[in-house]
Amino acid sequence: MSFLGIDVGTGGTRAVLVDERGKVLVCETAEHPPFSSPEIGWAEQTPAVWWDACVLAIRRALQHISPDAVNAVSFSGQMHGAVLLDERDHPVRPALLWCDQRTVQQCVEITETVGSGRLLELVSNRAVTGLTLPKLLWVREFEPDLWARVRSILLPKDYVRLRLTGDMASDAADCSGTLLYDVRNRRWSQEMLEAFGIERTFLPEVFESVELTGRVSKQGASETGLNEGTVVVAGAGDNAAGAVGMGVTKPGSVGVTIGTSGVVFGALDQPSTDPLGRVHTFCHAVPQRWHNTGVTLAAGLSLKWFRDNLAHGEDYDTLAAQASGIPSGSDGAIWLPYLMGERTPHLDPSARGAVVGLTASHTRAHIIRAIMEGVAFSLRDSIEILKELGTPIDTIRLSGGGAKSKLWRQIQADVFGQPVDVLSADEGAAYGAALLAGVGAGAWESVDEACSSSIRVVETVEPNPSGVEISDQNYAVYVQLYRLLRQAEESALEVSLIRRV
Repeated sequence: MSFLGIDVGTGGTRAVLVDERGKVLVCETAEHPPFSSPEIGWAEQTPAVWWDACVLAIRRALQHISPDAVNAVSFSGQMHGAVLLDERDHPVRPALLWCDQRTVQQCVEITETVGSGRLLELVSNRAVTGLTLPKLLWVREFEPDLWARVRSILLPKDYVRLRLTGDMASDAADCSGTLLYDVRNRRWSQEMLEAFGIERTFLPEVFESVELTGRVSKQGASETGLNEGTVVVAGAGDNAAGAVGMGVTKPGSVGVTIGTSGVVFGALDQPSTDPLGRVHTFCHAVPQRWHNTGVTLAAGLSLKWFRDNLAHGEDYDTLAAQASGIPSGSDGAIWLPYLMGERTPHLDPSARGAVVGLTASHTRAHIIRAIMEGVAFSLRDSIEILKELGTPIDTIRLSGGGAKSKLWRQIQADVFGQPVDVLSADEGAAYGAALLAGVGAGAWESVDEACSSSIRVVETVEPNPSGVEISDQNYAVYVQLYRLLRQAEESALEVSLIRRV
């Protein structure tokens, strides 16, 4: 028996096959072209590239295993993207992605229409630019001819599901990030739909992450090589699926992932809403569990930006080796990772990145380490909020690029001030999706059982006392820098406006 997890990411689609013990059998990835940014802060992708990459990744995986051995398929994917389809299920325009920042005014409109307090009651989250509803309102306002053709709205992974099965379906975890979903009661919010004129018929049926949504269609089988009729399980958005892949399913366990974005994920038995809206409250992939999530928009993206623009495309291991010769604290250099604005804790699409504290003695290696530390500081922002909300943090498990780098693992342990665990399998959200497929197919009775039988801690990194002390000092400076630099930007803007007058 084997189970296939498909993760539709921003940079590529990943296919992971696991057996009934959770052992990874095959892992294949097909890259996407870079997303388009027609204007500053915009981020768009053509949905067809996800399907093309999915087909390629699956066909590569099936070179190593017979399709007869694949018992079930499930999905994970980038959250919040707005995939708008016409009556023939064709996209009317490129999808607006999770990191698109064009919808500031639509977020204001949502908050003023419903009220900030009522918004938290209805959907457990504040209106922020990354979520789905603001994107729908933007298209309706600025592209009315395209909006008039819309008949269905899907999230990115669910478009791939549609191509594979012909079914319009989604899951509670992914729908939690739309601002149209009643997270507490796990259903679409009729009040929000009516308030903003979104037709219920436009939206898919919502399942729990381990429920069956359909089977591979004849067309899907022809294109991917999977057997027609193979069971398809709902799956989850990438944060929740990634948490399953880390075994972060019960209160007390927290996952920290550094990918393009950075995520701090705390599992909950009951929904717990931040009254300030700094962290999200979403449904977990585990039925009748929830989670608080803080997001750094440019985590791994910060190091990628440096590599691509200032380091001639050198590989990440080389960059980390250079940074490892620099002491904790980067001799006072501090990085603010706000290249795409920021979500947690500032909810500010206009925030900008910066490196502060440079002297003539700083080198390129100092900047690299400062970037790695600054990303860890941004993740600590989320951890501090979870502590404030009373979310238990007994263990922290790492995933993504931050788990693969020995230096970044130690930096995180020092910045968080507690041990961090590294896992035997770190295939991310695709691995979690594969486990969900196995639960849906009956290989395990529950997500908890799947995780306990499949996931192992192979290393625990202890914080270095001197590193903790220096990190605490720099973090205290870091938390002040956003406010100070924001004030400076606003003052400069006021001066510019006065001069124009």
